[in-house]
Parts: sequence; structure tokens; C-alpha cells
Amino acid sequence: MARTPAEIVEHVRRQVAGEQGHDSFADLFTEDGVMAYRFPAPFQQPEIKGRTEIRAYFDRMRGARVREKIEVQHVEAITRLTDDPDVVVAEITHKGWSKVKQDYYTFTAIGIIHLRDGEIARYDDYMNPLLLTELLGA
Repeated sequence: MARTPAEIVEHVRRQVAGEQGHDSFADLFTEDGVMAYRFPAPFQQPEIKGRTEIRAYFDRMRGARVREKIEVQHVEAITRLTDDPDVVVAEITHKGWSKVKQDYYTFTAIGIIHLRDGEIARYDDYMNPLLLTELLGA
């Protein structure tokens, strides 16, 4: 199903907030879509290619029980359109409680999302791997 850039970013925001499952996130991608972590944490693959592999990756991450280690309390998303209608920049910030650190946190990631016919062809995720590792105790 074709979506607008703003709908894609809102879907990502809801996914981070835990308002919907990871399976539907993989469905946003083209069959040959790529999810890339530009600064991967040690437990992340730098690139995941194909909708099927993206779905399997997020199934594994869900199995890692991330939500048992952090409690996401608030998620904001800013959509920044570019001069290319098929490229959008998403700024996703979530705030919550790290059960590992026993402290509040703020985590911001930038996503550069390339669309093809309303689906994600490539998602370049720029996040702080050191903070992510610290929050999850990984």
C-alpha cells in the first residue's frame, strides 16, 4: 500500500512507541528494500536487505526483549521533506526509563528514508550506538 512520507514517519514513530508490532514495519519496505544502520551497535547488522530479512531481524530483536530493558514513555517525530519527493528525513526522539541504567534517558535518531511508489526502498538510520548499547546493557 502506497503511503506518503509523513505517513511513513508516523508509522515509524508508532513503532518506536510500541503502539504497533514490528511485522507491520517490514511491510513498509519494497520487496528489495534495505534497512541500514550507518553507525551500528555491536549487536546490529550494518545492512539488512529484503523485506523478508528485515522482518526476521525485527523478530529477533523483539525476541531480545528490548522492552524489558527500556520503558519508552514519550516519542516525538519530526518529518522534514526534501526537494526530492521520494526522500524524507525523520527525526525520532524517545524519552523513557532505562531499567539497566536505572535512570531517565533521551534518545534521538535521524532516518533518511528513500521511497519508491510509496514504500521504503532504503532506510538509513543514524543513531548513537554507544548510548543504545548503554541503555540496553548490551
